[in-house]
Amino acid sequence: MKIRVGLIGSGDAWKTRHGPSLRVLQDRLDVRAVFTTVPRLTENIAGEFQADAVDGYRAMITRCDIDAVLILEKTWLGWLPMLAACEAGKAIYWAGDLDVDVQNDQNVRRLIEESGVSFMAEFPRRFAPATLRLKELIATRLGKPRMIFCHRRMLQTEAACISGHADPVRHELLELIDWCRYVVGRKPTKVLSMSHPVDPGPHGSNESSDYRSLSLGFAGTEDSPPVTTQLSCGSYIPAAWQEAMGFRSPAGMHICCERGIAFLDLPSTLVWFDEAGRNMESLDTEMPVGQQLLTNFHRCVTSLLRNVTDIDDVFSAAAVLAAARESEATGAWVKLNEADAAKP
Repeated sequence: MKIRVGLIGSGDAWKTRHGPSLRVLQDRLDVRAVFTTVPRLTENIAGEFQADAVDGYRAMITRCDIDAVLILEKTWLGWLPMLAACEAGKAIYWAGDLDVDVQNDQNVRRLIEESGVSFMAEFPRRFAPATLRLKELIATRLGKPRMIFCHRRMLQTEAACISGHADPVRHELLELIDWCRYVVGRKPTKVLSMSHPVDPGPHGSNESSDYRSLSLGFAGTEDSPPVTTQLSCGSYIPAAWQEAMGFRSPAGMHICCERGIAFLDLPSTLVWFDEAGRNMESLDTEMPVGQQLLTNFHRCVTSLLRNVTDIDDVFSAAAVLAAARESEATGAWVKLNEADAAKP
């Protein structure tokens, strides 16, 4: 079944993820209309897919030949395109910023839930070939997770491009929190956080930091042990120090399980050890992340079961980060209310 889609925005991942994936998946996702805040860019993308270049997002969303909208970046329009899609009853693929305000954006969450539309947020780490293979190994060879370590370091210029917020590592931490939750398979119950503040300058925010470290605690269940995870992200390497960036770079994820350990480097490298020894897997021939994401979105839209869990996951990750701020202020563990994280 082919879905007729409209594109809103392009974003930094257009050339590497969204554009190539849409070209490959034209038999499933038919691009009918394009809107961006840059008219020339709109014309170029529309011409490539033989689609209509439109002047307004609302005019595009309300078209009868559009079944779903792919919102590929969060612009100055904010939540308006998403709210318009809810009003028009169109499925939503959200690849914009995951940085939501847990308190003030609850109306957006409520409208998505009440609209009846399918909603999918873009979590690229979930659909990386290495992550999908790790989930298989956890179920078959390695056993349940016990400890997870995720460390991400960026050049200062790279951090500035990833996030336009005063705190440049926030976006990365949100994705790391969701990544760990996805691998463990349940929500954390407590968080402990620390950060290294930076001079905000005359017009900056007092909450700016160039390094943050979070410890998450996952309670044990009847069939799974408790899990401790340590996440860190920093943008403390100056742009001129390119050589330092790659020196002894840590694995994207280091996970200790009941019967083995594994090291992941996204998107497609996985090294794991069990009692039989070392195993190294290169998954470059697997379906790329972008195609995995859009294929899953196609499945969500055409399925009889509506997908709304992603909006809960977005707010859950933001709730963890909000609690981390409280932990930094008090210097103590902060318990997470899973019910509050999952529902308004």
